Amino acid sequence: MNDREAAPLPPSFFARPAEVVAPELLGCLLLKRQADGVLLAGLIVETEAYCQSEPACHGHRRRSPSNETLFGEPGRFYVYLTYGVYHCVNVVTGRRDWANGVLLRAAALPGEPERTAAGPGLLARRFGLDRGHDGTVASPASGLWLAPRPPEVAALLEGPTDGGRAALLQTQRIGVSQGQELPWRWYLRASRSVSRRARGDRTPRFDGLLAVLASTVGGFDGSRTP
Repeated sequence: MNDREAAPLPPSFFARPAEVVAPELLGCLLLKRQADGVLLAGLIVETEAYCQSEPACHGHRRRSPSNETLFGEPGRFYVYLTYGVYHCVNVVTGRRDWANGVLLRAAALPGEPERTAAGPGLLARRFGLDRGHDGTVASPASGLWLAPRPPEVAALLEGPTDGGRAALLQTQRIGVSQGQELPWRWYLRASRSVSRRARGDRTPRFDGLLAVLASTVGGFDGSRTP
């Protein structure tokens, strides 16, 4: 993976409502430069949107020191601890002073077991992210950022679908006690790393996304450095 491929998404990408950004983050890359210089990368395969106007959002009722980042500039990571057990990684979207963000629910890591990051807690753990990363700007300079969809992945998502099935599936959010009626969860149907599939949506026999990455991006894997 070279520097060009690792170029970050621009700030303008995040300065839009969460429900617009969330589906467009599917197929993008989450990258982290580790202490030893190795670049860890994962393909985002599942997201959820949250907005201050609805009750499932952390900033719905009040602004506090713990959710301050969610009210800040778009393009920063908002990391919180849930149930006192595991961390969840979000990227702030929208505009300043209005709580808005996208939860990164699952990622696929080439060369690793398909369920390694199949859930928000597993994703945070695999990337070593915790409250200490809250407020981090999504930028190569910070060592943690988001990059656009690799061309091969974009072509797969925009091309003919398998048997007429949509490449992206939009459904209700999961794991929330309020606002369940909002269809603000999206995932890539070709991935076997989705945390939970919608009822009736079968898990594919093989992961088409990872197959595309492995065969067309020069043996790309998250252990290589640019």
